[in-house]
Amino acid sequence: MIRPFLRWPDARLRTPAAPVEAITDDIRAIWRDMVETMDAMPGVGLAAPQIGVMLRLAVVDCSDDRGQAILLANPEVLHASVQPRSHDEASPNLPGVHATIDRPRAVTVRFLNDQGAVEERDFVHLWATSVQHQIDHLNGRMYFDRLSPLKRKMLIARAQKLNRR
Repeated sequence: MIRPFLRWPDARLRTPAAPVEAITDDIRAIWRDMVETMDAMPGVGLAAPQIGVMLRLAVVDCSDDRGQAILLANPEVLHASVQPRSHDEASPNLPGVHATIDRPRAVTVRFLNDQGAVEERDFVHLWATSVQHQIDHLNGRMYFDRLSPLKRKMLIARAQKLNRR
């Protein structure tokens, strides 16, 4: 099922998500909906709070052919490269705007997988960017929080102007 996105400035987008206690059929059903929703955007990642589910769940699929989604519960960055990577980021929660964000080029992330096992995985390039973007959402942050205050203010004002149209 494709789920609707919360619209900025919904307070839930600023609220840290609750940890997932166990991987259950209900959690797997949420992940299925998240993958469908992500693919319908189309996008390369989605965090549960973006659709109003306040759990530390994320999905990421940066593959060329799609169908390679990685399902993450309680993801945390263990290591990040010092080498940055710039990428144009956006969010369906604040449609119509985007900004270039610098993040570590590679990260090692620990998470619970869809079988409930703890997994550590290295992500690079777009995969690393997307995973970090989703973890920001899980922590109640948006990509534009990484901009200077002036650039952030201008981006939000532009989005609000587009939304009024």
